[in-house]
Amino acid sequence: MPRPVRALRDLARKRMQLVQMRTSNIVSIETCLAQQTGSHIPGNDVKKLTTADIDKMAVGETEAIGMKSNLAVIQALQTQIDGIETVLSAHCHGSSEYRLLTSVAGIGPILATVILLETSNIERFAYVGNYVSYCRCVGSAHVSNGKKKGEGNTKNGNRFLAWAFVEAANFAIRFCEAARKFYQRKKAKRNGIVAIKAVAHKLARACYHMLKTGEQFSVERCFA
Repeated sequence: MPRPVRALRDLARKRMQLVQMRTSNIVSIETCLAQQTGSHIPGNDVKKLTTADIDKMAVGETEAIGMKSNLAVIQALQTQIDGIETVLSAHCHGSSEYRLLTSVAGIGPILATVILLETSNIERFAYVGNYVSYCRCVGSAHVSNGKKKGEGNTKNGNRFLAWAFVEAANFAIRFCEAARKFYQRKKAKRNGIVAIKAVAHKLARACYHMLKTGEQFSVERCFA
């Protein structure tokens, strides 16, 4: 992988790390509110809070200090996340590969950026099976007589691509009818986890062929 691409990929990974830290602090505020007041506030609303909002809440003084600390961390992390996304956007969003990826069901700007940078040069993968395996979108469970007996090595491949395609699959079944019907058929035969992995598998295959050929995404071909 060329050094400039590696640097951008590492920056995208740093963004994911910061997002996880932000989520942890959001959950901390949600938990404190639930314990103190019995109320629930959505994560998106937590990000909009101010210290003045916390002062008005029916929580103890000590708890309020803790929540304000969480809020300060969330705001600092958000500033860094926004800055990283600006850099990634400037380097990735003008490429033809990025535009192809954002045409795929379930794949938005962030997931397209992750997939683009983690994949790097698609020519590294001679066959679609190589790429799908690298994305951890191939089942590794050992099944005997309809029962799960264990799993193969699930640590092979790229965990960031695995995450990206599972996220894309979850978005796809929410907003794409063909993906949702495919998921429901698979779920009826097995279970929800296997069905989501099957959708992720389909999306990974589609992305491979698109990046190889430059062809636009076809939802009919993907979920046929």
